Amino acid sequence: MRIKTLVLLSIMVLIGCKEDVIPKPHAMLRLEYPEASYKSMLNECSFSFDQNTLSVIKEDKDCSLVLDYPSMKGSVYITYKPVKDNLKTLLTDAQKLSYEHVVKADNIVEQPFINPEGKVYGMFYEVSGDAASQSQFYVTDSTDHFVTGSLYFYAKPNYDSILPAAMYLQQDIRRIMETLRWKK
Repeated sequence: MRIKTLVLLSIMVLIGCKEDVIPKPHAMLRLEYPEASYKSMLNECSFSFDQNTLSVIKEDKDCSLVLDYPSMKGSVYITYKPVKDNLKTLLTDAQKLSYEHVVKADNIVEQPFINPEGKVYGMFYEVSGDAASQSQFYVTDSTDHFVTGSLYFYAKPNYDSILPAAMYLQQDIRRIMETLRWKK
C-alpha cells in the first residue's frame, strides 16, 4: 500500500508541476516611413500639385495620373475630366464610387475641402476597414475642371496591416488637395 501511495503521489507531483504551454504572440511589424518631402509636379495638364518625392508619377495622354509608391506597394490614381454642363453627373459619379466600398468598409468619413482663393472645392473620403480603397477624393473649380483620386494597395485588403501606409498616403492626398492649382 505504501508503494502505491508513493507512486500515485509521484505521478501527481509530475503532472501537477507542469507549466501550461502558452504560445508566444507574433511580433508586430513596425512600419516607419521617412518624413514627406514634396516637389512641384509639372505637366501639360490643366492642373498641378505638390508631389511626394517617394512617389513615381506615370502620366497618360488624357491627364490621368498614377502616383506609384513602390516602397509601400500602393498607388494613388488621379483622373481629370473637363466640366461641360456635366458637373452634377461628375459629382454623383464621384460620390457613388466612394460609397461602393460601404459593403466592406467599417466606416466612411466625409471631410469637405474648401479653398476659395485657389477656387478648389471638394471632398475627402477616409475609408476604414477591409475595403479595396482606403481613401478617395474629388476636387473641382465648379466651372471648368474636375479631378478625382483613389488610393489602392497591391495586396488583399487587411486594414490592420496596411494602416500605417494608408495613414501616410492619406496625408499625401490631403497635400495634393491643398496644393492643387488650376492652369488657365
